[in-house]
Amino acid sequence: MDNLGWGLQITALGMGLVFGLLALLWGLLALALKLDTPPAPAAVPGLLPPTDALSEPAPDPLADPALRAAVTMAVLAHAARQRGEAAPQVRLHTPGSLLHASRWVAAGRTRQNHAWRRPRR
Repeated sequence: MDNLGWGLQITALGMGLVFGLLALLWGLLALALKLDTPPAPAAVPGLLPPTDALSEPAPDPLADPALRAAVTMAVLAHAARQRGEAAPQVRLHTPGSLLHASRWVAAGRTRQNHAWRRPRR
């Protein structure tokens, strides 16, 4: 029982030391954050726009449904064209030319795509 008591004391001391240092670091980081934050700029009354200009919302450029549809179709057409053009530029080899390149790669892909099952006896 003497060893158990001594072990619990050492454990409590070690854990207390670790958590105490963590709390100290937490406090130091909070202090550094407080000291590092830039001060807020002082408001100058002459530089602010009138309050009625702030209350008006900005006009929505895509409020017209026809314009929104045209922009959407242009974006989709551009994406489809880029998708068709990028494939040959990115590939180093023609598709299907390297199927025989490595049996190790093929075996690895097979293992990744199929779950292992215990063989039946």
